[in-house]
Amino acid sequence: MPVPAQHLRRALRLLHYAVLLLGAFAAVILPPAATAQGQDQNPTNAQRPRRVTPPDPQGEPDEVIRVDTDLVPVDVTVTDAEGQPVRNLRQEDFKLYEDGKERPISFFNVEKRSGMERPVAIVFTLDVSGSMTVEEMVRLRGALQAFSTQLSEHATLYAVMTFGMNVKTLQNFTSDTQKLDKAFERLAREPNGLSTHTYDAVDDAIRLLVRHAPRTRERRLMKRAVVVVTDGFPVGDTVSAQTVIERANAADVSIYTVTLPSYSRLLASTERTPLPTPLDVSGLTEKTGGTSVYANDRDYQPLFRALAEEVTNAYVIAFYPTDEKRRDGQFHTIRIEAPHGLAVRQSRPGYKSSDK
Repeated sequence: MPVPAQHLRRALRLLHYAVLLLGAFAAVILPPAATAQGQDQNPTNAQRPRRVTPPDPQGEPDEVIRVDTDLVPVDVTVTDAEGQPVRNLRQEDFKLYEDGKERPISFFNVEKRSGMERPVAIVFTLDVSGSMTVEEMVRLRGALQAFSTQLSEHATLYAVMTFGMNVKTLQNFTSDTQKLDKAFERLAREPNGLSTHTYDAVDDAIRLLVRHAPRTRERRLMKRAVVVVTDGFPVGDTVSAQTVIERANAADVSIYTVTLPSYSRLLASTERTPLPTPLDVSGLTEKTGGTSVYANDRDYQPLFRALAEEVTNAYVIAFYPTDEKRRDGQFHTIRIEAPHGLAVRQSRPGYKSSDK
C-alpha cells in the first residue's frame, strides 16, 4: 500500500528536525572562536547576499542595508517579574548606554500616553510547506483577520509572503483590509514542498520593509515587524539565522514567531510543554526584540489578538550618536536599562554607522 504524500513529508521533516536541532544547539553552545574557525575551513559556509528585489538605480546596492545614524531609534519592551508588560514608565526611568557610556535620550515616546496610535508596518510571513494541515490554514486565516482587526485604529501597512520550497510575495504593502483578506484566501492554494526556507523568507521580509515601507508616517516613526507563522523547522535555507538577525538589527525590525501545533503532533503530546524548535534555539526573536508564542488546536484568534498588542506596545527611545561615531563605519553597542527588577527587551543591540 503506497504511503500518503503528506505522511512521507512529515516523516522526512521529523528526520530533518533531529539533525537541525542538534546543529542549532551546537551553534549556541560552541564558543564563537570555534564556530568562526569551522567557517574559515569550509568556504562553502560563506554567506552571499541574496537578491530579493530589483536594485534601485538611484540607491545603493541591494545587499547593503544602512540606517540614518543622525538619530538612532530603539524599540523597547519592559516586563515585570511575572512577564507582564509595564507601560507606565517615563523617560527618566530609562538609561541609555552607547559603547558602555551613558548618553542622553533625545527622543522618547509611549504610544498609550501620547494619545496617538503608533503607525505600523508588518510583513506576515506564512509557512505553506507540506507539514501544515488544511485545518490549520483555515484557522490561520481567521486568526490573521483578528490580528488586523486588533490594529484597526493604527495607521497600519501589511504585506503577505509565503514560504515552503520558495519564497513568494502574495501582497505588497497595503492598508486595504480587503486586499489583505484576498491574500489570506489564497493561502490554501499555494504550492508547497519538502523544504521550509524560513530564514530566507524572513530575510526577504526585512528587505521588503526597508525598500517599500515608509520609515515615518504622520511624522512618527513606524514600528517595523515580521510575524512568522510556521511549524518551527527551517529546512534548506541559503541564509543563516545569524545573518538574518544582523540584518534585522540594522533595519530596526523586530521578529515575532507563532509555532503552530502540526509541529507538536510530530514529537510530543500537546498537553506537555513544547520542545524547543531550531527556530527557537536560533535566537531570532529575542535578539531582535520580538517574542515566540505557541498556538493550540482549538482557537488561534485570542493568541493573535494578544500578539497584535505585543507588537505595538513598546517604548521608542532614540539618541544622537557623538560626532566622531556618526561616520566611522564601526558597529556601536546600545544598552537600555529600566528600573531594578524589570526586564528589558530591545529591538537591536547596536548600530553600524555610515563610513561617509
